[in-house]
Amino acid sequence: MQGIITSFRRGRHRYKPRQFIVKASGVEKKADAQKLIGKIVVWKSPAGKEIKGKLTVLHGNKGLLRALFERGLPGQAVSQHVEIR
Repeated sequence: MQGIITSFRRGRHRYKPRQFIVKASGVEKKADAQKLIGKIVVWKSPAGKEIKGKLTVLHGNKGLLRALFERGLPGQAVSQHVEIR
């Protein structure tokens, strides 16, 4: 399954460098996104390096999910595709 990184998890003054908001393709509802919690998310860099994360909780009511990565992703990862396993 594919997904898109939409943003960092952030507030007004701070952002969380290891937490990202992910939109899974084909998921439009909160109930559908609930089934994906616990799955692994993999982002591949242009150099071929993989950084893995995990879908932890829902974010809002439109089917977005929060992903916690093992280390922070670069800013270029925002709006790029990830693989959900």
